[in-house]
Amino acid sequence: MKIDEIVSNIKTAAITGHIKPDGDCVGSVLALYNYLERNYPELSVDLYLEEPSGKYGFLKNFDRIDSSYGKECVYDVLFCLDCSTKERLGAARKYFDTAKHTVCLDHHVSNEGYAGENYIYGELSSACEVLYNHLDPKKLDLDIATCLYAGIVSDTGVFRYSCTSPATMRIAADLMEYGIRTNEVVDETFFTKDWNENRILGYAVLNSHLLFDGRVIYSYITDEKMKEFQVTSRELDGIVSQLRLTRGVICAVFLYETGPWEYKVSLRSDDPFDVNEVAAVFGGGGHVRAAGCNVRGELADCIEAITAQIGSRL
Repeated sequence: MKIDEIVSNIKTAAITGHIKPDGDCVGSVLALYNYLERNYPELSVDLYLEEPSGKYGFLKNFDRIDSSYGKECVYDVLFCLDCSTKERLGAARKYFDTAKHTVCLDHHVSNEGYAGENYIYGELSSACEVLYNHLDPKKLDLDIATCLYAGIVSDTGVFRYSCTSPATMRIAADLMEYGIRTNEVVDETFFTKDWNENRILGYAVLNSHLLFDGRVIYSYITDEKMKEFQVTSRELDGIVSQLRLTRGVICAVFLYETGPWEYKVSLRSDDPFDVNEVAAVFGGGGHVRAAGCNVRGELADCIEAITAQIGSRL
């Protein structure tokens, strides 16, 4: 099923993604928005997302993202991209519950298919790769291709992660044919950080700890430290991936405080360790090599519970 078939004979559509949107989420929702705007000007389309990092501001129509969720509308179709559960839609859940039809395009292995129409491919690198396979290549342009490329770059770690397949590389090559300024996209999406982002990254690495003979590394950031370094959760992207790069480490764990006794946990691993299994124990999920969950309790107890689950699987 192609996107073109889904939007035929409808008048209104909305697009959304998961809470705390990352590069793949932002890239996929903007790619679809730009695709519909370019090819279906008669279609009324709204785009809802929690406020993403400004580093994605170079993507076309970034300023069209509505983070207020103030509009009341029953849409003919709601597209959910890169979102594994209804709960992770956040405030956009109200549009999901009232839409006449819902479509999910995702690559999380933990996604059980919550929409009316589901296209879930856990073996693919990113939601952008899933979306690309449902678009007509003849209807793309430079702006759409740039959004897709940015999302793929983000979720593959610039084609370094194990989720990168020959098909992923072929899609990236096809997108480059549109004239993407790839070096700028890679820098803005993955490498460039502002001063406070670099400072908090340095702090997290400096205060990391090794367990299980150096095979597991963990670090954490409290709300107090986030205020001290003047960062939000959006500036914490990439910390867990940097921890994973430590020589000898199989699994990396990063926690940050989201409320009193509440922590968001990010997990990354190398072959053959499955962090999705660990996240599932705590009600989370994601991918085999990248997953997350939320935990409650004393920080030390949370760390002990998570690392115990990892240790039992080493």
